[in-house]
Amino acid sequence: MMLRTTLVTIAAAAAVLAACATPTPYQAADRPGGYGYEQVSLESDRYRISFSGNSLTDRETVETYLLYRAAELALERGYETFTVVTRATDEDTRTWGPSRDPWRYSGFLVDYRYYHPAYGWYPWHDPFWDRHHYRETTRYEAAAEIVLGRGHPDDPNTFNAREVMANLGNDIARPQM
Repeated sequence: MMLRTTLVTIAAAAAVLAACATPTPYQAADRPGGYGYEQVSLESDRYRISFSGNSLTDRETVETYLLYRAAELALERGYETFTVVTRATDEDTRTWGPSRDPWRYSGFLVDYRYYHPAYGWYPWHDPFWDRHHYRETTRYEAAAEIVLGRGHPDDPNTFNAREVMANLGNDIARPQM
């Protein structure tokens, strides 16, 4: 029984790590501010939508998913087109590095010092989380306000929802079950 519980725990941890090691798929955000798309109805035909990706999701993918969601929303609500009123993409870049304090948590391991009677104090270094390794991550979030409509006015900000879904459909990665 104990072995089966341990195997289940290991399998669950592997699944969580695998999910973290892939770009954000096209999906609804699991919580406010989470990864995926969110939408808010402002009026009966006006919405604010956004798509937030993790650090493995590039800018182009985030913007593609935003347009795809706008087209999908238009068709779900019985409209043919959508007009992008405002659109913006935010970039959040962070630098990750080890702690300067030798007693603080640093990466996955604890960075500490030890004393050798012949040589004095030594810092402990892990080859993967050495003090000289820094990592930069960038996340993108795209947001737009759209107005749903019918007909196709001569406006470069108005898109045919069916055409957008047909043209971008091959670039959409859905979550794996």
